[in-house]
Amino acid sequence: MSKLGTLGARLHHGEVGYDFVKNRKIWYGISILITITAILGLTVRGLHMGIEFQGGAVFNTPKNMSVSVAKAEEYAEEASGHDAIVQKLGNGSLRIQVSGIDTAQADKVSAQLASDLDVKETDVAGELVGPSWGEQIANKAWQGLGIFLILVVIYLALAFEWRMALAAFVALIHDITITVGIYALVGFEVTPGTVIGLLTILGYSLYDTVVVFDSLKEQTRDITKQTRWTYSEIANRSINSTLVRSINTTVVALLPVGGLLFIGGGVLGAGMLNDISLSLFVGLAAGAYSSIFIATPLVADLKEREPAMKALKKRVLAKRAQGGDASEPEDAAVSDDAYDDDTEDSAPAVVGPRSQPASRGRGRGRPSGKRR
Repeated sequence: MSKLGTLGARLHHGEVGYDFVKNRKIWYGISILITITAILGLTVRGLHMGIEFQGGAVFNTPKNMSVSVAKAEEYAEEASGHDAIVQKLGNGSLRIQVSGIDTAQADKVSAQLASDLDVKETDVAGELVGPSWGEQIANKAWQGLGIFLILVVIYLALAFEWRMALAAFVALIHDITITVGIYALVGFEVTPGTVIGLLTILGYSLYDTVVVFDSLKEQTRDITKQTRWTYSEIANRSINSTLVRSINTTVVALLPVGGLLFIGGGVLGAGMLNDISLSLFVGLAAGAYSSIFIATPLVADLKEREPAMKALKKRVLAKRAQGGDASEPEDAAVSDDAYDDDTEDSAPAVVGPRSQPASRGRGRGRPSGKRR
């Protein structure tokens, strides 16, 4: 832990770091590949919608059933002619969901299930679920998502600038697409819990992005008054200075969600936890990735197209060439003590320790430090 803390301090002060911005094309390529895979999953497999969205019936059996889940699922599908989902509850009873059946079909399915499971027909409690409630949930979710995105873009444009708002918007769409695509590939059932999980990850996805943007905003004040760093280099410093914090917050958030998904849903068989935990787990991981590898590099790309940033980059490279360091990569992270003999180019926007140059001739020949 002490080593991690030391690494975090060194990253924050710019003593060490990884050049995320320079390798941005690699990250863009990875994201495009994952996004295409997610879209193909949605196109080919589609989403497995729960009965809340397409209607159906839910049947509950008595406690301590000896029939296995697989066998009960086979019985339900044979009786209804539709796909069925069976969950074994803690008291040993079975919860059988059958989608796409009406009242008349539900009565027949209930009677057939009672016969197959060797229980009384009155012991199989059936409940019809209409699709209208699920449709209302979905419509409200889409409305909430649209309003959320609009408000986020407006806020980020006012608090930071439109380029950061655009980058954050792209990162959000990236995270949502990947999460929904993985849902399609895995084949988990989409329930209202899934919708709640998707809406929840939007805030988490923005959290790390806004932290990096805030650091970048502080470090790029009066950026054109210095010739030490380009905008991309300062953007890279912002990512590195907040990297450990982003990793820590993401890991802390993923641990309990991972417990729900892998232990609660996988080991203990509480399938209902999968609905919300998978969307949270994938969304949190995708949000952490996009804030580091997508949002900030995209802002740097957009800013470097500005005439002022192009001119700054030329001045920085020209100065390095004059200083005998022309071989340094354009997007490389520059240490804080570089060019410490040029006091007029000190950039107040860039945080980190700097070696302060001693004044020439100060104290020369007299203890008091005054000139003769």
